[in-house]
Amino acid sequence: MNTQKLKNRWLIALSAVGIHISIGSVYAYSVITNPVKDIFDVEGSVIKWAFKIAILLLGLSAAFLGRWVEKVGPKISGTAAGLFYGIGILGSGLAVQLESLTLFYLCYGVIGGIGLGLGYITPVSTLVKWFPDKRGLATGMAIMGFGFSALIFGPVMQSLFESVGVSMAFYILGAIYMILILSSSRYIEKPPEGYLPDGFKPGEGKTIKEDISNITANAALKSSRFYYMWIMMFINITCGIAVIAAASPMMQEKLSYSPMEAAAVVGLIGVFNGFGRILWSSLSDYLGRANVYILFFVFQILAFYYLPEITMELLFLLILFTVITMYGGGFATLPAFLGDLFGTKQLGAIHGMILAGWGLAGVVGPTIYDIVKHSTGSLDITLKVFSGLFVVALIVSLLMKRSVNKAYKAKISEIKVA
Repeated sequence: MNTQKLKNRWLIALSAVGIHISIGSVYAYSVITNPVKDIFDVEGSVIKWAFKIAILLLGLSAAFLGRWVEKVGPKISGTAAGLFYGIGILGSGLAVQLESLTLFYLCYGVIGGIGLGLGYITPVSTLVKWFPDKRGLATGMAIMGFGFSALIFGPVMQSLFESVGVSMAFYILGAIYMILILSSSRYIEKPPEGYLPDGFKPGEGKTIKEDISNITANAALKSSRFYYMWIMMFINITCGIAVIAAASPMMQEKLSYSPMEAAAVVGLIGVFNGFGRILWSSLSDYLGRANVYILFFVFQILAFYYLPEITMELLFLLILFTVITMYGGGFATLPAFLGDLFGTKQLGAIHGMILAGWGLAGVVGPTIYDIVKHSTGSLDITLKVFSGLFVVALIVSLLMKRSVNKAYKAKISEIKVA
């Protein structure tokens, strides 16, 4: 292997960040809602359906196109993501210009949503292969971009809406996203077969812990570890989305914040969501992935149970922001954990199948919150229900830890026998 022809893996990581910062702009959708609803002369809840469709399509396209992403490679799938997402946003501008709500749903929700799914999984599985020594850090960098994007593009969107109008703003944004994703996709590619970073070549001292297995997506579906992971992620996302949705009214009720003060703290939630992605995924390289998830669930059982009873402002916010870092950290640590469990043969496909739970959790979390809050009238009881869900997640994470330990022991025994 001629190492001189190798691309710089840190520039590969930067390219991945470029893709995720672009598609992560979907999290700034709240900035879009008011200007677009005024043009269509409908309620904000009607416009929000485009966002719901986009997140649903993100999960579905990640699940069903994961195998295709692995087959064609990141350059082609990244290009497809740029075209789908860019055309989706450009088409949204046309929909606004024509005042066609159906076209808006189709472009932003369906076409843009497919671009989201492809763009989300494309760089992540590639980074795991380039960074066998720092999987958590590498995937955390990219997925941090997704979390922080709203902080970058939210103000840009608002400025464009005010200066050039809504439809023209969509045209400009669509062009920016397409150029950024397509140019990032030009550089990104898989490493050569058997790639090891400098200092990890055989005989050079440093070693990389072997993956438990290196199997196909179909084989992963037959493993209990796949379903452990799915349940853990589903509960973490369900509860995280619910608390994000409830953050503003919760602070107004418990801390007597004004709506404006609560809105300012909600803005900070985006910062901690992004920060948690790089923090926890990087720590997982040292603490172990299974241990990080166990820590998430132990902390959140206690946090959701006791948060309604805390009236000390600083402590309340500290716990709330820590929960948000764990919500983001769950996403960022996931691909590295999947690489450890199932190898890199069809990591994009396996990652996509787990992410299908994201779309479902996005509906289930706020729905459970609304039903329990409406039937009991109590925020305290509502959050205690989520605390109970985290008990289930903790049990599953302990089963995962036991399964992982058993698998590694079996692997070591095989090596000794060989």
